[in-house]
Amino acid sequence: MPKTIIEVNNLSKVFIRHKKMPGFKGSIKGLFIREKIETRAVDQINFSIKEGEIVGFLGPNGAGKTTTLKMLAGILYPTSGQIAIDGFIPQERKNEFKKSIGMVMGQKQQLLWDLPAEDSFELLKELFAIQEDEYHKHLNRLVRLLDVKDLLNIQVRQLSLGQRMKMEIIAALIHQPKILFLDEPTLGLDIVSQKNIREFFKEYNREHKTTILLTSHYMEDIKSLCERVIIINHGQIVYDNLLSKLVKDRLKHKIIRITLSKASSISLAKYGKIIKSDSLQVELAVDRTKATLVAKQILDDLEVEDINIDEPEAEEVVREIFQSKVKIQKLEVKR
Repeated sequence: MPKTIIEVNNLSKVFIRHKKMPGFKGSIKGLFIREKIETRAVDQINFSIKEGEIVGFLGPNGAGKTTTLKMLAGILYPTSGQIAIDGFIPQERKNEFKKSIGMVMGQKQQLLWDLPAEDSFELLKELFAIQEDEYHKHLNRLVRLLDVKDLLNIQVRQLSLGQRMKMEIIAALIHQPKILFLDEPTLGLDIVSQKNIREFFKEYNREHKTTILLTSHYMEDIKSLCERVIIINHGQIVYDNLLSKLVKDRLKHKIIRITLSKASSISLAKYGKIIKSDSLQVELAVDRTKATLVAKQILDDLEVEDINIDEPEAEEVVREIFQSKVKIQKLEVKR
């Protein structure tokens, strides 16, 4: 059975800033009396991740996702709580710990802008003390998987966004980390580039059993890569379980997609809520407990060429949770 490689217990992060009154008088007053404002970005969260898992870490902007990733990577110090990453305490920043993790942030880069990417890889080789033969062997493997052989000697500034992201991924993996933190790795990429990068992470995880914690606003990233999701909202974890279970438990309807042989005078609204209707193509939302019965009734009443019963999109479930105005901590399910 895979071992637990990430363990988080009662983790919190509070940011403190001071409010200043406007004008010169406000500046003078601030020298003696300052109003302190606390922002609790992460609030006593708990979770664990096993070796080789790919876990989606979801939440709206400001929910605490990136703050959590930075604490896991040792970039930020927790206000309270404990983190264990492969037996290390991240904030101690031991060299062995830094060699065990990699990080890709879609909004920040680690490559040297004016140099070819290969020069940055050489620098990382020295920083991580990677043996020459092992470095070239692993680099060639990554270059082949990402299909960037002809781009290694081109200035990073001259690469497209998708090409740069591939180079950032190589930089994060060049030392073969056990754990990879991905913060919006497909941000701003076109659909083809997104798909290629998702396929790469699938293949890399299969080959190396690398543990991956992924944040993304693109639900296709999550659906393609992650069986399990952790949802954080207002600094607290509100769900931790299988993505499929989230859809099943949270949404009370299923989608029936119908292709009619010919138009019907019968109102399709009698079978369920019409989501989409385009000539002979119809989508209905029906009570999930009655979906099979409704489908049978449709087949009896109408001339149907094709019919399918599907689960709603995971994105719909997550959006509903984010927009909920009630406390939803009760959704949390411990693994």
